[in-house]
Amino acid sequence: MRLIAGSFRILGAEPDGDSIRFYPDDPREWSRLGGIHKVRPNAKGGAQLRLDGIDALETHYPSTKGIEHQPLKFGQRAAARLLTWIGFSNVIRDANERVTAANPDEVPGYVLTRGADLYGRCVALVGRADAPAASGSDVYVDVPMLRRTANYKLLDEGLVYPTYYKKLFPDLRAAMTRRVERARPTKGLWPDDVTENGANIHGLQTLTDDVVVLPKLFRRLVDYLALGDGDPSLEGFPDYLAQRDDRLFILSTGHSTGFDVVVRVNGQTISLTHHPEDLVFEER
Repeated sequence: MRLIAGSFRILGAEPDGDSIRFYPDDPREWSRLGGIHKVRPNAKGGAQLRLDGIDALETHYPSTKGIEHQPLKFGQRAAARLLTWIGFSNVIRDANERVTAANPDEVPGYVLTRGADLYGRCVALVGRADAPAASGSDVYVDVPMLRRTANYKLLDEGLVYPTYYKKLFPDLRAAMTRRVERARPTKGLWPDDVTENGANIHGLQTLTDDVVVLPKLFRRLVDYLALGDGDPSLEGFPDYLAQRDDRLFILSTGHSTGFDVVVRVNGQTISLTHHPEDLVFEER
């Protein structure tokens, strides 16, 4: 993976539990990354990161009807933990989750990445303080190096869901899964999670205030319900998912299929038929 050294800055931004803004010491490093999608930096050279392999509960998801969120307890805890782990303190946000004050203004760190996603976000493992190698170098990321990242730390504390994509190396994915399996019984969000047990959905408010489910499932449900103009019925949700065509690979069975195949709808109850860490999604 490519190592890029720089700093994290959060003033005026809306960092959450799996996304934060990063400024390379040399902004030209963004253009040197491979892949079909390119990082989209701002005028000062900073770009939004998407933390690889994890997904935090949404605190401000933009839908066609406005800004929505999942139950805020765990989303805000994940966001706060990410910032304190990196080195920020005294973080103050406004009602829209925008950071209005923090100490210090920026914190040094580094990212380990193979490129960007469809939206121009750098998909990365996030490290703090001094980088373990020269910026711009290609490094072999082993499990001990993974354990030094925010991605691993947030999984360890049970504050985020595992959400894997194909570019994540299998040995790193396996190490993350072992950490999830240890966290699942008691830590963080897991005692409240109903992704597999089944969430009873009776409208948008159920999703925003009551149930803790895989964020990817939450996002698809919010988008679907927005099309119904207030109709909470989930009858058409499987067809909607099939039309979205989120492709994935089921590790335990070896099947390549769609997200709709692993989502079960029974009346107003929805559930995932596999552990989240058993699924590997394809990037678009």
